[in-house]
Amino acid sequence: MKVVMKIRSTNPEKNAGKWFRCVAHSLQGALVFVVFSLFVVAGCSKNSSSPLGPISIVIPLQSHAQVAVNLQSSGGFAILAGSLISNVPTSSITGNIGLSPAARSFITGFGLTEVTGTIYASDDVSPAGVAVMLTTAKGDLTTAYNDAAGRVSTDMVIVSGNLGGLTLTPGLYKSIGSVEISSGDLTFDAKGDPNAVFIIQIASTLVTTSGRKIILSGGAKASHIFWQVGTSATLGTTSVFKGTIMADQSISLNTGATVEGRLLARIGSVTLADNTVVIPTP
Repeated sequence: MKVVMKIRSTNPEKNAGKWFRCVAHSLQGALVFVVFSLFVVAGCSKNSSSPLGPISIVIPLQSHAQVAVNLQSSGGFAILAGSLISNVPTSSITGNIGLSPAARSFITGFGLTEVTGTIYASDDVSPAGVAVMLTTAKGDLTTAYNDAAGRVSTDMVIVSGNLGGLTLTPGLYKSIGSVEISSGDLTFDAKGDPNAVFIIQIASTLVTTSGRKIILSGGAKASHIFWQVGTSATLGTTSVFKGTIMADQSISLNTGATVEGRLLARIGSVTLADNTVVIPTP
């Protein structure tokens, strides 16, 4: 198990001053400085800097390859939610939309041309079997969510806080708290493997700030990125997101955010505002 930590301060010069004062007032100043230097190298994003020059963080390669999460029938939906699906026009959704157990009256705001696909609700009587189909899809989502949440690996990488500026290579990533993408863009690098799988386990919330992007490189595919979110996810204004979000509660997209992937909320809502959501190609 490998640990990646990130320092959240945006003022490394101020932090450095504090550490140097610590050195000056401690008989073990030299040791403190060495430990601090190692911590900075292990903890800052590649966009950070220090009094000694730019600092880069390297995500260790994982030897244990992950198998893709089997979404089963829930994979046929671009958006799937439990309590509400709302939209502030004008959005563009490519893929099916499903709501269960809430009724169709809790799907709001979609114009006639905003969805390329079918909108299903648990109280639909036509075509026959919609309610059962949606119940099955929600059950499959729970199974997939639990699969992703339960994955383990001897060389999984522990992440914390802000992932902005990092490049993730294939494998399993785990956060015991919240995750945000805020200080830079996040890159997924498949290292030339088109079958590479990325699974990110997040115990609490997932947040991207305005304008932040997820970038795919080295053959990485949005269809092979799985975000297991322990509570809710929020995507910032005009942010660009890749992968399938499986949230235990709700998913909210702010104005202009775009997604290549799926928005799957087990219990709560999916809320949109002038967004583009495209189900990923396999």
